[in-house]
Amino acid sequence: MDYTQRLRDLREDRDITQETIAKVLNTSQGYYSKYELGIREIPLHHIITLCKYYNVSADYLLGFTDTYQSLPKE
Repeated sequence: MDYTQRLRDLREDRDITQETIAKVLNTSQGYYSKYELGIREIPLHHIITLCKYYNVSADYLLGFTDTYQSLPKE
């Protein structure tokens, strides 16, 4: 699975708007939309933030695995 689809699926499965995620990432909704559309590459620091926000591994978020695994508790 392409990571752009995974970004969209994670957000939509939780009924979260692009605007909400953009606020979490401290960016605009329009800019975040470009990540989901694959127009812009998502920066590493945003990937880390989204993994923590969704409580998923980077492998899952990026589509390298379809096995959902929660992050270990800190």
